[in-house]
Amino acid sequence: MDMKTGHYEWTAFYTELADQLFNFKSDRAELIRKICQIFEKIEMKLPKLEKGGIPTDIDPFTVFGLFNKGIKDENRIQIMKGMADAFDLSAEVPQSLSGIPVLNNMNAVFYGFEGDREADDIDHLWQLFESALKLAGNASDDHRKAFCEAYDTALSQRYIKWNITMGLYWIRPYFYVNLDSRNRAFLYNSEHMPADFVARYQPYIKTNAKVPPAEAYLDMIDACEAVFESGQYPYTTFPELSNAAWVETQGRPENDDEVPTIHYWTYAPGQNAEKWDECYQKGIMLLGWGEIGDLSVFPSKSAMRKKMQEIYQEDTSYKNSAHATWQFVREMKPGDVIFVKKGMSEIVGRGIVTSDYAYEPDRTDHFNHLRHVNWTDRGSWMIQNRTAMKTLTDITPYSGFVQQLKDIFERDALDEDDDQAVNYPVYTEDDFLSEVYMSEEKYHDIVNLLHHKKNIILEGAPGVGKTFIAKKLAYSMMGVKDIDRVMMVQFHQSYSYEDFIMGFRPTEGGFELKKGVFYNFCKKAEIDSDNDYFFIIDEINRGNLSKIFGELFMLIEKDKREHKIQLLYSDEKFAIPKKLYIIGTMNTADRSLAMLDYALRRRFAFIEIEPGFDTEGFKAYQKSLNNEKFDRLIACVTALNDVIADDDSLGKGFCIGHSFFCHFKPETVSDQALSSIVEYELIPLLKEYWFDEASKVKEWRDKLRSAIQ
Repeated sequence: MDMKTGHYEWTAFYTELADQLFNFKSDRAELIRKICQIFEKIEMKLPKLEKGGIPTDIDPFTVFGLFNKGIKDENRIQIMKGMADAFDLSAEVPQSLSGIPVLNNMNAVFYGFEGDREADDIDHLWQLFESALKLAGNASDDHRKAFCEAYDTALSQRYIKWNITMGLYWIRPYFYVNLDSRNRAFLYNSEHMPADFVARYQPYIKTNAKVPPAEAYLDMIDACEAVFESGQYPYTTFPELSNAAWVETQGRPENDDEVPTIHYWTYAPGQNAEKWDECYQKGIMLLGWGEIGDLSVFPSKSAMRKKMQEIYQEDTSYKNSAHATWQFVREMKPGDVIFVKKGMSEIVGRGIVTSDYAYEPDRTDHFNHLRHVNWTDRGSWMIQNRTAMKTLTDITPYSGFVQQLKDIFERDALDEDDDQAVNYPVYTEDDFLSEVYMSEEKYHDIVNLLHHKKNIILEGAPGVGKTFIAKKLAYSMMGVKDIDRVMMVQFHQSYSYEDFIMGFRPTEGGFELKKGVFYNFCKKAEIDSDNDYFFIIDEINRGNLSKIFGELFMLIEKDKREHKIQLLYSDEKFAIPKKLYIIGTMNTADRSLAMLDYALRRRFAFIEIEPGFDTEGFKAYQKSLNNEKFDRLIACVTALNDVIADDDSLGKGFCIGHSFFCHFKPETVSDQALSSIVEYELIPLLKEYWFDEASKVKEWRDKLRSAIQ
């Protein structure tokens, strides 16, 4: 493929820029001056490249990192245009950036800041840059030897891991293989590469892989070239390979839990933080329990617990210990944030996880389990809320505590947040209609109504998927599964204004004014005013709405958006952004709940969600299962719904929804699974509906059971 077309138009620009940067190896002050001028000219803030702001030295890979990290594509292109002007490049600035590997925003430099790096670290990166260009131009033995020496030296430095392969790929994309997590996962699949390749390079491409040393890295490049030349695979160059890996991992996740989310952890590096100095110096985090061996071989937490009981004390459960080791190897991931604790009230550091789990069998102190971490902060900060005693705790669900810890390390917030972009999966109208059993006409009606009214309530019977629809509706209107722009809460009888907007909460020293979830979400939407935000309230009719919304009762109306009003607990004047949409869900079969306040009712549009058994989507799903018992059960439920709808004491709002039956695959539609739905979900529901008509319950119980016999 012509590298000025399609996915690979970027390669000419990157290659020429690398050539121009080499001219500044001995004049890095001039390079820094040019970079500052570029950002000033394009009116963008220079990212933080040193503790004091402007760097005193810089390496060429970090220069590439300025426009190869998680920021918006239009900003990346703008920076490249500035580079093209400043360095007088002839190659066209690429407009398609698909498939180009990018750095994590919080780990976008290849060196430690002053005081956190060795004197020669940046020189070593320049030596690697020079040797890489020479080797790509002439693969002589001397050039290969020089590259290996420079590569292995750089690899021994802090902050250098897989990112070095990414940097080499940027500067010579047709010569060096990129080994970021996407490519490693792709290469490890024997459907994408020959089985002997996967077996040979398994130590460097499996989940818990180590960065290959120079000789192994170059050997892998040679092996990839041989695969390309074989003609047995659709990719014949490294850009084609990398793009194929990118496309492979861009597939839409099956559920929202697979959408990338940063998790926050508290971590104790040994008793009384005894391992903290070593962890900080080496850029790692260590976990004990080394005697049980490589954690990645255990299939479950219970297996870990059993091994701990065998080695240590059989009369101890090791429940928390096994949970910590399981999370360390299975749940923690690169990009997660680590808060290092000493005792229960002192925080001594913060860092970003940069690697998968690794097992170090040669350590003799039993701290054989590690991950690499970019430690960004070190010091001593006392906190009000005491941390858990456990060695490792996922504190992500405790948003208030997370915010307290984040506030401690508030540094360069604009650089880290304003332009940060995550490549969330695309989610279109077609995706919505393929997952939600609803007609295209009704979908458009709901979207238009939400745009017009700003606030809607999805009401319907149990199991029609109201909450599922609310989330998917938000994603489809945004065009991506951007979880940062969707917030969900569930109302209940005790939910209050203080939870929702703001209120005073007790602390050790008295009371403190805390912001609520809706207040914080509105502020987030206010800053990002060009984009839509969606606030979903599940079971909206379970709360005292007038009490919860308080003085914001008026502001949720469409024509009152961005009008400011005085808040109850502060002297702040507050407004609800125009592009913030509220989606409520309401179960019409819940007889215990009072009707909605009329004044609030008129501020929402109400949309009835009906069972989707008759939709084209559900029929296609049913056909794909090809199961007679499932078909008979659906026919029985459809007939049952007709009876429920005609019942004067019930009505359509009590019909049985399709979501009871939507989780099957052809291989999982077993007799036991169908029986469980009937016995433990449908029959109890009928007993509640017809609590005073035992004969009707018996009639339909028998019909449901007969359908699956």
